[in-house]
Amino acid sequence: MIDRLNNSNNKVAQQIYTIFQNSYNIEAQLIGVVDFPPLLRSAKDIENSTTLFYGFSENGGLAAIIEIVIEDKRLNIDSLVVDPSFFRKGIADQLISYVLASGSFYDATVETAVVNTPAINLYRKHGFVEFRRWTPAHGIPKLAMSVKCAP
Repeated sequence: MIDRLNNSNNKVAQQIYTIFQNSYNIEAQLIGVVDFPPLLRSAKDIENSTTLFYGFSENGGLAAIIEIVIEDKRLNIDSLVVDPSFFRKGIADQLISYVLASGSFYDATVETAVVNTPAINLYRKHGFVEFRRWTPAHGIPKLAMSVKCAP
């Protein structure tokens, strides 16, 4: 089940934070870095965020989260995390499908590490194509992907 999460609620923000930490620790290992910027985000940062959070619940517990921004008929996926105990169940796929179908957008974009092959392949499955590569100040090479949507 996918529902909008009230991240301004401290308890919900703590749940989001926990799943972010669990998932991003695995991603940091996957891409081979110790200092991974998403791990620096606090529960208070999440609580104060103006982005939209949607959660996938299974068996009464939060299993995965997608964080999005919608601006000028454009969708940006800021975060997509799955708790490691729910890996390989197609949950991230369902969350992407859900947000892509949830509104009228011209396009959708996402960024990820160049070496994050599982994420890249997942987004490609949804029609995303790479349009940019760069290395930000934190030193982790990234790429951006987008997909055209029917408004």
